[in-house]
Amino acid sequence: MFAVVRTGGKQYRVAAGDKIVVEKIDGDAGSSVTLGDVLLAGEGSELKSVEGLTVTAEVIAQAKADKVIIFKKRRRHNYRRKNGHRQQHTILKITAIGSEDKKAAPKKAAAKTAPEASTGDTAPTAQA
Repeated sequence: MFAVVRTGGKQYRVAAGDKIVVEKIDGDAGSSVTLGDVLLAGEGSELKSVEGLTVTAEVIAQAKADKVIIFKKRRRHNYRRKNGHRQQHTILKITAIGSEDKKAAPKKAAAKTAPEASTGDTAPTAQA
């Protein structure tokens, strides 16, 4: 199964076991990260619904990219500026695709049971 996820303003096609380099994401090496912005998912040539679909990844390392040199010069004006930049990025290993948000379902069930209990509690206090 594959998925297309968006993170850091870029899109990545991922499958379970893939390693990708993305813009910096908070988390230490070994921690788990959930990418919730899934744009497309499927298996082979068949596409699947992305409602509530998430991609789980493990942070392998926080690293820096190669240095990019910025050099500005205006000829005959004695103007030279040299600067460098190293972009921070995170290396992720995709562990699972298709794990749906199971946190949302228990909240709905808990919300339905909570009013029933509260109506039972309010009736005796209203009489007393």
